[in-house]
Amino acid sequence: MQPGTPAPIRTATLWSVLATALLSALLLGDGLGLNLLIVAVPAALAAHFAAQAAGRRPRPWTLVWALGGIALLAVPALRDAGLPTFLAVVSALALGSLALHGCRTWPGVVFGPLGLLGSLGPGAVWGWHGLRARAGGSRGRVMPVVRAVAVAAVLLIVFGTLFANADAAFADLLGQLSPDVSVGDGPWQFLLFAVGLTGALAAAHTAAAPLRWDRITVSPGRARGRIEWALPLIVLNLLFAAFIAIQLAVLFGGYDKVLRETGLTYAEYARQGFWQLLWATLLVLLVIGLARRWAPRDGAHDATLVRAVLGVLCALTLVVVAAALRRMDLYVDAYGLTRLRVSVAAMELWLGVVIVLILVAGAVGGRWLPRAVAASAGAAVLAFGLISPDALVAERNVQRYERSHKIDIEYFQDLSADAAPALDRLPEPLRSCALAGIDRNLGDASEPWYATSWSESRAREIVAKREIDATSACYGLGRELDRP
Repeated sequence: MQPGTPAPIRTATLWSVLATALLSALLLGDGLGLNLLIVAVPAALAAHFAAQAAGRRPRPWTLVWALGGIALLAVPALRDAGLPTFLAVVSALALGSLALHGCRTWPGVVFGPLGLLGSLGPGAVWGWHGLRARAGGSRGRVMPVVRAVAVAAVLLIVFGTLFANADAAFADLLGQLSPDVSVGDGPWQFLLFAVGLTGALAAAHTAAAPLRWDRITVSPGRARGRIEWALPLIVLNLLFAAFIAIQLAVLFGGYDKVLRETGLTYAEYARQGFWQLLWATLLVLLVIGLARRWAPRDGAHDATLVRAVLGVLCALTLVVVAAALRRMDLYVDAYGLTRLRVSVAAMELWLGVVIVLILVAGAVGGRWLPRAVAASAGAAVLAFGLISPDALVAERNVQRYERSHKIDIEYFQDLSADAAPALDRLPEPLRSCALAGIDRNLGDASEPWYATSWSESRAREIVAKREIDATSACYGLGRELDRP
């Protein structure tokens, strides 16, 4: 697991690290948007140069992780909602770490995303030694570059100032394109510089000498006898089959009879069932993992038994996933959509994808399964971010209002700018009341382009095109959503 000794850091790597640090200090202090992608480019180049010096070449899965990480960093540039942005950034870091480590096994995929943390200290030391080695013998080459950069900076400042004073349009364009640098923000920008520098060095050091997570071996559990292993799982399969049979009976017999017999309301039946079924899906994954660990392994007959019993369990679990999603659909039809309902339904849907991957792995072999599960998680986070739960919540609830004239305006006050296009279709005064909270949270229109998402820009255009009526009486306008 211990990394090897990395090759001496290359000059190209040092320049890329410096560019990452400078861009971090200049761009990241104003918020998140396109600036994350801009900062990621030199950091990725630093890792590429370091891996190249170590003799490492990109493999197909390395490119999958790298492209997936870049795609995830597009979410903050496009969407404004906080949860999708947070998940996208964290997932991008995880996929980037997997690309640097090149992991294949379950320990590698699980612990690989944490590998960058272990390179923070060694990466800084590695970069310092490389900088000292070059500073001692290359002053003759470094000083001309420093002088050239200083002269270029002076020329840009002098002539940029003259042109800005000569033309207001050029001054406005220059102000929008250039980052805001002030003395008061000095400590914060220095911290961002240090974070960018340390992070880029950690990425480069990981690319040059990755931790070998794949060398962690997990010994299989003691094989159980066929009866001891199979009987509990067969009983569980029978329980799942009985539950599914009841679900089919309810589906064809109608819900009214079930509600009369159970004493539950429509909302209680749908909501309570969903959460139980979500937990059932999670526990099935745990059961499958433990069953594989203690499965009998004495010849082809045991292999066939394991595939058959676990395959049936996975197939029945997929029906349970469908039942859970159907419960949520019933609940949403009755009471509307919320962020939490979107999030947990997306979680259940992804768990269904994992079950399908396990089924396929049982049929054709599963060496690829750890990486496929990680890739599906990254794809799910990307889809979740691009669709945006806030935009979906607004769209579904506006459609529901158009059908039934039921809506919870107060709930929209906390939605992000992603919801603005759908809410703009509401009639007044509902439109003004729904967009009032979004308008308050948009902030200053002078925010720099690299820290403003596409959703924020679109929301500002919507508000500017048809101003919000501040005199609208919003209190008590529709409270039909059975939250959360």
